[in-house]
Formats: sequence, C-alpha cells, structure tokens
Amino acid sequence: MATFYSQALKIGLLMVWLCGFVLILISFYATTQIPPSSFTKDEQIKNLANSVGPTVTIFAAARPFIGWIGSKQSLAVRSWLDLSQDIRVVLFSQDSSVFSFAESFGHHSRVSVEPNIDYTFLGTPFFHSMVARAQASDSDISVLMDSETILFPDFISTLSFVHKLDHDWILFVSSRNISDFSFQLDAYGQHWIGDNSQRIKTEKLQEFLSLGWREHCDDMNIIMAWNNIDIPLHNGVLPPFLYGQGFHTNWIITEASSSNFRFVFDACLTISSFFVNNINLGPKIEARKWESVGNSHLRALYGSLMFREADYSNVIKLFICNGRYHFGNTTSNIVYPLRTSEGLSFNGLDVFRLRKYKKLFSCFDGLKSFERKAVGCLKKNDLMSLEPLVLPFSLELLLSMRADDNKRIVLAVAGYSYKDMLMSWVCRLHLLQVSNFVVCALDDETYDFGVLQGLPVFRDILAPSNISYDDCHFGTNCFQRVTKVNSRVVLEILKLGYNVLMSDVDVFWFKNPLPLLTAFGPAVFVAQSDEYKITGPINLPRRLNSGFYYAHSDTTTIAALKKVVKHASLSNLSEQPSFYDTLCGFNGSYRLDDDTCQEPETNLTVHFLDRNLFPNGAYRDLWDSSNVSSTCMNIGCFVLHNNWISGRQKKLERQVASGLWEYDTSTRMCLQNWQRFKPISYF
Repeated sequence: MATFYSQALKIGLLMVWLCGFVLILISFYATTQIPPSSFTKDEQIKNLANSVGPTVTIFAAARPFIGWIGSKQSLAVRSWLDLSQDIRVVLFSQDSSVFSFAESFGHHSRVSVEPNIDYTFLGTPFFHSMVARAQASDSDISVLMDSETILFPDFISTLSFVHKLDHDWILFVSSRNISDFSFQLDAYGQHWIGDNSQRIKTEKLQEFLSLGWREHCDDMNIIMAWNNIDIPLHNGVLPPFLYGQGFHTNWIITEASSSNFRFVFDACLTISSFFVNNINLGPKIEARKWESVGNSHLRALYGSLMFREADYSNVIKLFICNGRYHFGNTTSNIVYPLRTSEGLSFNGLDVFRLRKYKKLFSCFDGLKSFERKAVGCLKKNDLMSLEPLVLPFSLELLLSMRADDNKRIVLAVAGYSYKDMLMSWVCRLHLLQVSNFVVCALDDETYDFGVLQGLPVFRDILAPSNISYDDCHFGTNCFQRVTKVNSRVVLEILKLGYNVLMSDVDVFWFKNPLPLLTAFGPAVFVAQSDEYKITGPINLPRRLNSGFYYAHSDTTTIAALKKVVKHASLSNLSEQPSFYDTLCGFNGSYRLDDDTCQEPETNLTVHFLDRNLFPNGAYRDLWDSSNVSSTCMNIGCFVLHNNWISGRQKKLERQVASGLWEYDTSTRMCLQNWQRFKPISYF
C-alpha cells in the first residue's frame, strides 16, 4: 500500500512538472507571437534610442542664450540630449552666455562650445568653416542643424538605421515651423509635459504638432547629417557662405548629388523636427540684409559655374512601410527595398510591375499623395537677380563698432591684387585677438571680396582707378598713386577722434604692438624705420616707413598730417617721402638725434621705432633666416615688414615659404582654424 502511494506521488509530481513545462513553452511561444504594434510607437522608438547605436555629434550655430531665443535654444538642445547617451552637442559661438549655458551641464557634460571657427566682424559664423569643423569629428555621424530645432526619438532611430547602410551617405530633413509651442521637458529632460503639468507621450505630441505645420520651410532650418569617413561630401570647394541666410545647405545638397560621392536622400518622412516661428528675433535688420545679399552675390564673384540650379524633383526619399524602412523615388515610381541578409544593399524594384508587394505599393501610393499636397521645401534657387553689394555701415559707424575702449583703431588699405595677403593679415590679427581693425578697399573688387569675407570694410571713393594686379609694387606709378590714399584716410579717421595704427598688409604681427605704441603719448608720431644698415642713425633722410606708424588723435598730430597730405598731393612720388620731408625736414633738417625728429611748426615729435622690435624687410637679413619666426622672436620682434623686395609675387612667395602665412586660399579659411580641425574624440 505504501508502495502504491509512493508511485502515485511520483506520477503526480511528474505530471505537475510536465504541465509547468508545457505552460512555460506556451507562454514563450505566445510572447514571440506578440506583434510589434502591441507596443506604442513611442515606446518602440524610445527603447531603440536607449540601445547601443552610432555615436552622433550635433553641431549648431548658437545665438546668445538671452530671453525667448535663449529659452527656445535651451529646449531644443535638451530635446537632443534626451534622445540618446551617444549624442554630443557642439555649439558654435563666441558669446559668453553660450559658454555659461554649456557649463550649466557640468564639467564633463555632453555639451561644448567651439569658438574657433571663422566669423564675420558681426559675429556671424561662416558656413564653410562650420562644415569643416563638423567633418573633423570622430563620431560615427555628424549633424548640422539650427539651434532652435526640436527633435524627437525618430531622429536617432533613423540614424541608427542608415548607419548600417553599405553606402556612404548624406541625408537632409526640412524642419516644419509652428506658430506656437507650449510644451516643456521635465526637470530630468526625459518626458514632455503640457500646460497642465501632465506627461504627454511623444507620439501624441507629434500628432498634435503635425496639425499646426505650415507647409513650407526654409534653407535656414534644414538638418543635414552624414557618416564620417574620408570621402568628401561633394566635389570642389564650398564658397564662404554666411550662416543663416541664403542657400548654403541647398548648395551642398545639390553639389553632393551631382558629385556622386555619396548617396543623397531626403529623410523628412522618417524624422520629425519642428521649430517655433517668430519674426524679428534675429540680428539687426541691416546685418541680416547684408548677409542675405552677400550670399546671393557669391555667384557674381566666383562665377556661375560654381552654382548649379538646384532641382529636387527626382530626389530619393526614406519612408517606413509595415515597420520597415524603404527608399523611394516618386518621380520615377521606384522603390528600393533593403534586404538585411545582403548587408542592406540596394535592389531596384518597380512596384507598378511587381504586384506581390501590395503593402509596399499601398505605402508608396500614400507617399505620392502626400507629396502632391505638400509644398516642397527645397526648390530651384533663383540666383539670377542680384542686388548691389553694399555694406550698410558708414565709416563713422564702423569705427564706433570696432574701436577699443581707448578709441584705438588698426587700419589696413588694400587693393584686389593683395586680397590674399590681406586675409593672411586679418587671420593673424584674429589669432592675436586683435579685433579693433577696419579695412579700406581701393577698388570695387576688394570691397566685394571684403564683404563676402565678413570684414569691416569700407570703400574709398577717391582712390585711383585702374590699379594693376601685378605691377603695383614699390617704385611703380601705381604704387605712388595708391599710397597717397593711406595718409588721407588716416587723417579722416583722426579727425573723427580715433587714434590710428596704420599697418600695411605685408606686415606680419608676432604680438600686439598697441600697448607699446600707445605709451609714447599724444603729440608723438611713432613710425617704423626703413634704414637697413645695422649701425648708425635710423632716421636718416627718407628712412621713415609710412607702411607702419601710430598717430594720436590730437590737434598737433592732425595739423602735421594735414601738411603731409598736402605735400603728397603735390608730389610725383609716393607718400613715403612726403612723410619724411614734412616731419623731419628736407635732408633731415628737423632731426634731434639718431631716432627722433621734431616738426617745428606743429611741434610734433617723430620717433623712429627700435628695429629689433619693428624690423623692416632688409634689416639683419631676417627674411633669409632658416627659421624666420624663431629668429625674430628671439630678438623680441613685435612685427616684421615684408618690404625691400621687388614684385608682388616674390613678396607673396617669400612670406608663404617662411611659414609666416595664416590663410588657406583653397578653403578660404584661417589656417589656425583649418589646421586645428582634426578628429576630436568625445566618446
């Protein structure tokens, strides 16, 4: 009897175990059969965003974090960071409020500020410099977008998908604008909340916002992303577009499509992005108008061959059908299903012939219907109508904007033949953090070039015409006519109450000389000596170099400069002899000692600068040194003049060969920015 009960107990336990095992199998099977749609789209995308994916760096030009604009930018950046821990943000700016915003995330945050790109004197970043910096990122994907654009989880899920493509790619997304956005992220940046402080699911928020979309957008609010490899985005050189105006993003997309280096597609149907549209919240109207005109005028300056007419009617679009990504072309009625078993390779499929893809056909038909209703964001660019390129700033306004606290201004005068040397000089001043400079353009070409390069430039309408491109060096008739502009412009600025450091663009600055030059005080005119002998007086006849001098705005100096300008106007020589003969007397009759003169009528003192500190191009054969920079710095040079050499080309070659060159003519960027754009690790 005991044996019977024992066997029954064993059989009962075995049955319980078998039943439990069967139930587990049934539960496992049922779980595997649950369709993805049983989870909300919001949860699916959120789970994907939090999974391990590609590293992404978002680059954006930030405006000051002040007022409503600051609030919009803050909300946008937080929406980016919420998408994935693999996202880093780099903000382009030199404004202190942007640095403060980045620091609020902590010392080891995922938000940083990049101030070292090229900007206009108004603080507008150059788009080509932004792109170069973004291409230098070592993240898997780089993104360029507007700092006020709000993103949702489908952004990172789309990037995670396209990162698997076996093609090198570049995508773009046209952000929709909305007139009002009353939602916020919670304190942890993880959930959207409404006016009633209640959480709102992302998919519900997107549905709500889609009702308020305006069916247009502009090039300023286009997101552009690409995978980071050694292949360029496009063929050729990106023009110096000013960010925020014009057609810079469209230009890249057009050129990328034409170059065939990368697969270019539109991801508007898979990425949700919004920006709140507000009027008159940007820079000053004058600046915005100038930047817009400047971008349009690039075609006239660089030639129409650089600008293809953009036509996006045949662009390929990424879309989702039945939970899978596909590429389609509504113009050609073609979709391109991707087969994961083949490494996500493209395989063309005409959906109108192969009816077995009914669901795909239905999705694609809906895509075409949507396109017919929507107004395209990317249209052909009308570049033919060009406005006159006029900077809306007078000389007086430029001086008030650029002068430092001591009312000091650095002046350069240049013609088009010296445009590259002008830019090298400007880049050097940027590196030394000398911003109080203005440029006088001798011709329309230099003026146009200066505006497009973002320089504080003004046109001298009294400058001589027909300035030679190559034959305008020392001793030529062209040089004699051009140099007389310098003293006349300096005198005009002195009369406006500003102290002036006149510097030729072939003067290389090792360090800022303004503190030293200012220390000589008023009624003292300090100038570089052109004497080449190592010993003896440095103020011998005709040895005052009018290519580098400092003048105070006082009655004594102004009176003396008036005499110089008058003397030069009556002379058949350049203005340089007029400086010496007027201020130091004919044959040096006003000399006081070996480095000083005094003009008797005005009592202006003229001091010739120490040549070890301010050497000319012939002194001690410095330009022939094996290491010009090291040699000059060892003797304490503030500047080195690239004179005492005949011909513009020889002067240019000497300066480039010496390494005292700061401008990349191919990329149109300052070298200190271009060279430092090496892969920077954030991950």
